[in-house]
Amino acid sequence: MKNYLILIIAAGLMSGCASKNQSAEKQAATTNETEVVMTAAQIQNAGIVIGSYDTSTLSSEIKVNGMVDVPPQNIVSVSFPMGGYLKSTRLLPGMHVNKGEVIGIIEDQALIQLQQDYLVAIARLQYLQQDFDRQKLLNENKVNADKIFQQAAADLASQKAIVKGLSEKLRLIHIDPQKLTGETISRSVPVYSPINGFVSKVNVNIGKYVNATDVLFELINPDDLHASLTVYEKDLEKIIPGQKVNVWFVDDPSRQYLCEVLLFTKNVDENRSALVHCHFETRPDHLLPGMFLNASISISTTNAVTVPEDAVARYGNGLYIFAAMDSNTFKMEEVKTGVTSKGKIELVNAPDIPSGKIVVKNAYAVLAKMKNTGEEE
Repeated sequence: MKNYLILIIAAGLMSGCASKNQSAEKQAATTNETEVVMTAAQIQNAGIVIGSYDTSTLSSEIKVNGMVDVPPQNIVSVSFPMGGYLKSTRLLPGMHVNKGEVIGIIEDQALIQLQQDYLVAIARLQYLQQDFDRQKLLNENKVNADKIFQQAAADLASQKAIVKGLSEKLRLIHIDPQKLTGETISRSVPVYSPINGFVSKVNVNIGKYVNATDVLFELINPDDLHASLTVYEKDLEKIIPGQKVNVWFVDDPSRQYLCEVLLFTKNVDENRSALVHCHFETRPDHLLPGMFLNASISISTTNAVTVPEDAVARYGNGLYIFAAMDSNTFKMEEVKTGVTSKGKIELVNAPDIPSGKIVVKNAYAVLAKMKNTGEEE
């Protein structure tokens, strides 16, 4: 009997100790469905940070994507007006060229013939000019008939037109007719770069015959590269010239570049979108046509009560923040949100928190603890 009483007392003591341990481990008991109590260790392990509301200037933004584009006037197709064989070139796509730099040599027998024709035409023009002066003098003295003088005048005018035409053809291929003589006739003619820029395409190889309509090289002037953004129809009415745009490239999203909206197309394509052209205020050094980019267009600016995005948790169909009732107790408060920008989110109806303190980081950890505790009960 004595041993039996000792066993009962021991069992009671063990049961009491177990209840105390369970009570210590289960300090996260909920007082109701919207509150949870967490230990200091749980708060620290979850990385929960307590803070308060903030007032920030937020910009309403449209997230879009696009590519680096170059206006048509900055793309130059280089051809040779007369045709001929490409004797030499050193160009490769991506190479930089300067305005006036020789980028190719064309040779052809037609070039020789053109120079020869010009010199012959010049010689005949000199003869006809002398003949005209002679016939004019004779006509003034009534020595010859008017018909002969008129013929001399017509021949001279015709030859001047021929010389003018041939000289313009020479200028088209960058031969100065004033410097052309019988000793300077050449079978080859240089092709010069018309702009400062870089080579986009090389469409010919050495020894190939090119026609006057063939494009030998395509050059791009990079001074006016811009961002061409695709904006869908529903957002077009929000776009106006002068709006600020932040642009970043796919390979380096951490670096952003400021742009400004210049204009946008007045038609919508089959994808129900239009192109918005933006000017880089500071042009990146590595900018190349065709590069993909992302952008955010600032639509409006407002002062608002904000919290970090990590302070808002979604549960069911609602959005919630967690008020710190004391150092360990958190209460779930439903909120309505507005503009989100640069890690901040607007609270349209910020709840009145007596302590003024809320969870500003890892709100989902509090939500998870609250719901798990509720399920355990």
